[in-house]
This record gives sequence, C-alpha cells and structure tokens, in this order.
Amino acid sequence: MATNRRNFIKKAATATTLLAGIGTRMEAENIHIAESFFKPVAAIDKIRIGLIGAGIIGHFDTNTALKVPGVELVAVCDLYDDRLVRAKEVWGNQIATTRDYREIIQRKDIDAVLICVPDHWHDRISIDAMNAGKHVYCEKPMVHRIEEGAAVIATQKKTGKVFQVGSQRASAISVLKAREFIQQGLIGEINYAEACVDRSDALGAWQYSMPAEIVPSAIDWDRFLGDAPKRSFDAMRFFRWRNYKDYGTGVAGDLFVHLITALHTATGALGPNRIFAIGDINYWKDGRDAQDLVTALLDYPKTDKHSSFPFFTRVNLADGSGGLLQTRIVGTEGMIEIGWNDITLKTLKRPNAPMYSLGYDSLLSFSEAEQKKFLKKHAEMYPTDKYTKDVKYEEPIKTLPPDGYDDRFDHMVVFFNAIRGEGKVLEDAAFGFRAAAPSLACNMSAARKTTINWDPVGMKLV
Repeated sequence: MATNRRNFIKKAATATTLLAGIGTRMEAENIHIAESFFKPVAAIDKIRIGLIGAGIIGHFDTNTALKVPGVELVAVCDLYDDRLVRAKEVWGNQIATTRDYREIIQRKDIDAVLICVPDHWHDRISIDAMNAGKHVYCEKPMVHRIEEGAAVIATQKKTGKVFQVGSQRASAISVLKAREFIQQGLIGEINYAEACVDRSDALGAWQYSMPAEIVPSAIDWDRFLGDAPKRSFDAMRFFRWRNYKDYGTGVAGDLFVHLITALHTATGALGPNRIFAIGDINYWKDGRDAQDLVTALLDYPKTDKHSSFPFFTRVNLADGSGGLLQTRIVGTEGMIEIGWNDITLKTLKRPNAPMYSLGYDSLLSFSEAEQKKFLKKHAEMYPTDKYTKDVKYEEPIKTLPPDGYDDRFDHMVVFFNAIRGEGKVLEDAAFGFRAAAPSLACNMSAARKTTINWDPVGMKLV
C-alpha cells in the first residue's frame, strides 16, 4: 500500500497522540489513539470516475471517493429512474446519467468505476469494465457464485487494471495494527480465532425503505434480472435484493466476507481448507429465502506465516441484545480484540515452572504429609529467583481511531494511489476471491448440511 502517501498507524506504546482534554485518563487506562495521514495530491492529477449502482452503498462509496483530492464524478448508472434524479440533486446537473452500464465503461473521459450493484452482477460488470480499460472498485463480495471467481482474476491479470474489492476492513487501522502485533510476535502462535456480527434492527436485516409509489416502468426490471431466473416484476426483490439468493449472497456474502477479510489481512492467511456451517431463517419470516442466522467453523491449515487454527464465525440478524461486531485472535502468548476500528492487545507471560494448586488440583486429594513433601521438592527444583509459577497478565493496550476516522476513506485512498502508480492494493481479485469463496462455501455447507473442502492456494473446491 502507499506508505509514502500516508501512515496508517504509529506504535501504540511509544508514538501516540492523546485526545485533548482526556489525555490523563486515557494514559491511566493505557488507551492510545492511532493516526492515519493522507498527503493531498496535486489538483491536476485528476481521476475521473463513474458510479454503477446508485443505491445505499453507491452513495457511501461515491461520497467517500470524492473526498480524495483529484477525484471527479463524471457519470452515474442505475436501473431506477428516481435514483438518477437523486444523483443530479446530490452531485450536480453536470453529471451524465444512464440505465445502461455499458455507456459508462465506454466513455473516454472515465478512468475508473465504482461497482455497487447487486451481487449477481459483480463479475460481469467487473470483467466488462476492465476489458474496456477501466480501473475497478467492486463492492464485496467479489462474486455471486464460486465458479465466477477465476474469470475475474484472469481478466485483472490480462488487462493489468487496478482492481480492488470494497471490503474496507483490508485498510482499517485496527486490522493493520493487529497485523503489526502478530508480525511482532506479541501474541505468539495463533491457536484460535472468532468473529461475529449481530444486528437487531430491520434496516440491518435488509428491510430497506421502498418508494411510496412504485411505477414499474421507472425500473429496468429485465436488466436487473440479468442471469438470474426470469420472473415477473417484484418491487420487493428489486429494492430488498439482499433477501433473495437469486441476486444476493445472504449474511455470508454481506458480512462474513468482512470478517474473513479482516482475518486474512491481519494473519496473512490464504483461507481455510474445510468449512462447515448451519443456518436458518429464525426471525425475519418476511418472504426472504436468505437465512438470518448462520454460524460457521472454518479450519485454517498451517502455512509459513501462521500455525493451523480454527475460525468460528457468526452473523445473527435476529439478535435481541443490541448488536455486536467483534473479532478475537487468540495466540499462545496473548489475544487481540478488534471492534470496527478499535483494537485491544492483551498479552500474558506463562510460568516456566509447573503450576500447582492446593484448591483445584490433584494435591487436594493428597495427605497433608504428602502435600508438604511436594511443596518442598517443588521449591527446591524451581527457586523463585529463577522461575515463575503463575500466569502474569500484562496491562491491556487499547488503541482507538482518531476522531472522525473512516476506514472506507483509507480504502479509497489505497485504490486511487494504486491508479496513480503509488503502491499496490492488498484486496485485489485474488485476495477478494479468497475472502468471498469461503463465505459462499458457508452458504453451500448450510444448504447441503455437509462439510465443504476448499483449496486456499489453488482457489478451488476440492
């Protein structure tokens, strides 16, 4: 990534910036602020972009992209006419609008496109855009089906275009800080990891707002269907497409992919070799066929970068506790806890002498005379000036993002810097597929009620 333009983080223990007014309290609690810097580019160094898909994420991504100096929006594509009206309201009457994405990628005045469409269109538009000479920022998951991944990877290699998947966890300062801690050996060898996303509200469960009045002619329904099964117009499927497997990838493609992206970024893992998942529709019985609760166990094999470890992950859209997002990476010498943009390091020092306990050990069943013999021999063999007999937990270090931090912005900076030839993206097509495929395999496993075997190096089902 473009480290000459920006510095994601500073060492939490030595080079920290404390929030004004609460520095004393934060020091006492061993809390630090990570810093993320961006060096502006010359205004003449413009990158002109087109947006394909002006829904929720399309607005998020475009508004973030336009905060990067030198980025200019030229045209917007969407299949719903009112979104094109809204595009001009938000970004100006000077932008061109169309229902046909091919008009966007054929324009000579566009350098890159943001692809923010339903999942079943990701591969086709990405491939067409790169073949048309455009750099591509494609929202996650990279593909709708596992068999689509190889063609996207091949097209990126053939065209040499910059391609980045839009899971911003790959650029989040919390995840990059976790990678730094792991590379420094601060938690020892990884032996377990877990992550979850829980949501309680209807919007989090994809019951998105729909227009008060829906006119079918204002929506290009046939183009929306694409390679999905043909059916008559259904506004619910158009506006709440994530609820349906024909167009979306459920909680796995929407949210597992974020968790797996963070894990792979922090650990350097290429992916699991065995995947088992269970899922059901437990709460949102609204006609959807995508499950609202999925749990999965992914088995990561040993590599030259990490030991073997299991990864347990869960997404629960029926959560009644208020919601949670957390990743824990547990090692032999400590643990890392990652929130959305905060991170806590907890390290421990294990004893170098055998442990014992008079209250919860086999010593409890020994006679007093035998206990005394044991303690005397233990003290002679492991003197306290040379050996420790208790687990020592170091004071946790918590690193917070700077005020107003946005990992989506950092992810955009990486993308546009790569287009300018300064640094490379981490989350390219191969990385994106290695995060998407195990996520999609979770759906396969839950549907088939069996283990899915995956080759993380060759990126194929076994």
